[in-house]
Amino acid sequence: MKKIMPLLLGGFLLVSTVACNNAKTTSDAPNATDKSGQVPDAQEAQTAKNDATNDVRKKQIESDIRAREQRNDAGGNQDKRSDGDLQSEVRGKLEANIPNSKLTVDSKEGVVTVAGSVPTQAQLAKIEPLAKEIKGVKSVAVKAKVAAPAKTN
Repeated sequence: MKKIMPLLLGGFLLVSTVACNNAKTTSDAPNATDKSGQVPDAQEAQTAKNDATNDVRKKQIESDIRAREQRNDAGGNQDKRSDGDLQSEVRGKLEANIPNSKLTVDSKEGVVTVAGSVPTQAQLAKIEPLAKEIKGVKSVAVKAKVAAPAKTN
């Protein structure tokens, strides 16, 4: 039993790390932080907003953040986070609070970079304070832009 537990735990951690490869608020957000996405049209934005503001989704995001914080607390240093954890936590925070955006999150040693697009200046201004709410974020570089929603045909 003592030999099986580390193997199972290692396998779980490997799968969870690989599964969280891209930290994006939507599937059509840009793939890298050096690109800007296009804001979705009104119908797509409403669908994304409904999904992100859904109580089940909010609870899932909160649970994910809480689980990562508890795992980190057990490891000793509460402010030292892996880049993948920071990306995922910041992405979840932005997804829940700025649902009609197309953002990509990257992290290197506590420095978080957020790129993509949001529909309004007010939403753009929310990015940095929301990202800084996550433990372990040292600074935030916002490369996102305000872009008008795409026209529907």
